Amino acid sequence: MPRHVLLYGLLGGVLIAGLRFIEYRWLIVEHSIEIYGGLVAAVFAGVGIWLGHRLTRASATVVVREVVVDREVVVDREVLVPAPSTFVRDQGQVASLGLTPRELEILVLIAEGLSNREIAERVHVSENTVKTHSSRVFDKLGARRRTQAVQMAKTLRLIP
Repeated sequence: MPRHVLLYGLLGGVLIAGLRFIEYRWLIVEHSIEIYGGLVAAVFAGVGIWLGHRLTRASATVVVREVVVDREVVVDREVLVPAPSTFVRDQGQVASLGLTPRELEILVLIAEGLSNREIAERVHVSENTVKTHSSRVFDKLGARRRTQAVQMAKTLRLIP
């Protein structure tokens, strides 16, 4: 008796699965254009979203600063070194070069080793404004590179 019940249940399940398969195939054949159109639209939407995220995401910039402190290298931590207490800015040089307070501020930040983007974020101006100030400082000091400008500014006692 249990064998007959099991066989009857199995046969009923196969019959129901067959009918569902036939109904599924009829559904696919009857509505194939709509289904294919929906699949193509879904693929294009997925590719568009992926491409949009890939092209517009902000690239993560990792900045690692290494500072030698008592023969130990400190990584991923900014160490602020105070200016010597004996430093006095030569105001005569500042006046003779015609440096503005903002240009001096940009020069100090360049000497700290910050990029144009980091300087712009710190002083709340655009990156192009920082480039303009930097080029004016370079022209007034007669420097061609950032390192040369910093060295000349230290020699002229404009920055510590």
